[in-house]
Amino acid sequence: MSDYLEFKINPYKKNGTKSVYWVISKNRGGILGEIKWYYKWRQYCFYPSDGTLFNKGCMQEIINFMEKLNVKRK
Repeated sequence: MSDYLEFKINPYKKNGTKSVYWVISKNRGGILGEIKWYYKWRQYCFYPSDGTLFNKGCMQEIINFMEKLNVKRK
């Protein structure tokens, strides 16, 4: 569990049959980007929102979440 980020399924959007996830700031509640399936690379990727900034710790949390999603897909 992350102290700073929350990962939630976007209830309004799907990418084919795959879910799209919001990356949300626990501190401010804003959507920082989306994690969704990129079919050309056959894996989940992070699409940051405009004007967002991430440090190494936040990026690692996002990477860890994407790795879990990618393992489930295999």
